[in-house]
Amino acid sequence: MQARLPARPSSARATARPYARAYDIRVPFVAIAGLSARLFTESAAQARLNVAALDLFGDRDTRQRAKVWLDVGGEGLSIDRDRLFDALTRVARLPRMLGLIAGSGLEPFARELHERTDMPRFIGNDMRAIDAVREPGRFFALLDELGVEHPEVSITRRPEDTHGWIGKRADGCGGMHIRAASEFVAGDLADRDRTASAASDRTASDPARSNPTAARPSEGDAAASPHNAAAPSPIYFQRLAPGRSMSALFIAAGGNAVIIGFAEQLTVSHGALPFVHTGSLGPIDLPPPVASRIGDIVQAIVAKTGLVGINSIDFLLDDEDAIRVLEINARPSSTAALYEIASPAAWPHGLLACHIDACLKGRLPSPPPLAASSASSASATAATPQRYVAQRVAFAPHSFSVTQRFSDTLFAAPWCRDVPQPGVRIAAGEPVCTLIAIAAAPARLRDELERQRTRLLELIDTCHESHDDLHTRTG
Repeated sequence: MQARLPARPSSARATARPYARAYDIRVPFVAIAGLSARLFTESAAQARLNVAALDLFGDRDTRQRAKVWLDVGGEGLSIDRDRLFDALTRVARLPRMLGLIAGSGLEPFARELHERTDMPRFIGNDMRAIDAVREPGRFFALLDELGVEHPEVSITRRPEDTHGWIGKRADGCGGMHIRAASEFVAGDLADRDRTASAASDRTASDPARSNPTAARPSEGDAAASPHNAAAPSPIYFQRLAPGRSMSALFIAAGGNAVIIGFAEQLTVSHGALPFVHTGSLGPIDLPPPVASRIGDIVQAIVAKTGLVGINSIDFLLDDEDAIRVLEINARPSSTAALYEIASPAAWPHGLLACHIDACLKGRLPSPPPLAASSASSASATAATPQRYVAQRVAFAPHSFSVTQRFSDTLFAAPWCRDVPQPGVRIAAGEPVCTLIAIAAAPARLRDELERQRTRLLELIDTCHESHDDLHTRTG
């Protein structure tokens, strides 16, 4: 079934009430914010950290592990700026707060998150590194300088013949920022030109932005600007190219990188959105030359940009093993869950702990024994996995109300994550939960995902009880 994008995520998906549970004040806190905070809340729990989770859904498994949860949902599948910054100023006062780890959805607020002094410190890339890979003109110029193949792009104008081209907003995520090039209207392009001009002005006035080796400006060099945080992001155009949609997760520090693994991306088409991200499969075993080439590319980009912590690179891999780089996500990626589940012994404290070590201590994880397929100049940790994993968002076939029985059943199921709270009303086509499939071979993952989906549909049709406990999200 095709995904439906709700005007407000899963009507009543979360209650409007924040909560806080008892916690040990001797244990450090970390704030995790994004569209959904569940994945990295789980990873932080492996590191025995207290978590303040800020997201749109407040799902049951998120609340089980987070000591504090706050709603930051805005219109549609987006984060509300005022709610976000109000929540962050509150959690900044929690004892032993290490800082903020930003997930997907916070890209439009990156500059303000770095510049404001009343926020938890940002555990991740600085703005120089983010701009180096997220400003289209700079990123694709860097790929050209490094001799890295990528699909043809147009930075300054929309192609006259838009057939076979897509347009992207540079600060988007999850495929929500991608449309056919013909869908972008004159107003979108005018916003793009104003944004590009502003970016050019910032670069001209800040040597550190045009020279990656220049000293980082002090926090007092730029005042926080809500206007800048909400400014339209750059739009660029990219020609469609053949190949499997892939990604590589890596951890960086001190100009070096460690490859964690490779994954295949799952997408669906929804209306004007041709590539909405719904999940991933992995770890994927790539031929040694391909894995080595991806490692070389990652190492070269990290050395030039100063990326730190967990990041991911998206690329296309065609039938002849040609690689075309699409983009860098300069933040922790949801594919981290695949590797934690597939090789738990390799990450006993979770990958989020590795991210924190890389960002705050400049320390990379020690690689376990290398798999032959993963040798590269970027140190590889992709040892042969104990199992293979897939994750995919499941959508409702029809409208239904989440009963206590249904929620309890999903919460107890090892194949389910992002479990909705009892009393939620989910409309047809809206997300229900995330399905997890585990198999001994990658080829069996899609079949296993389909079996899990069938089980979920049976539960939706059979888990009935009184709906007296329905509540309405007042957000």
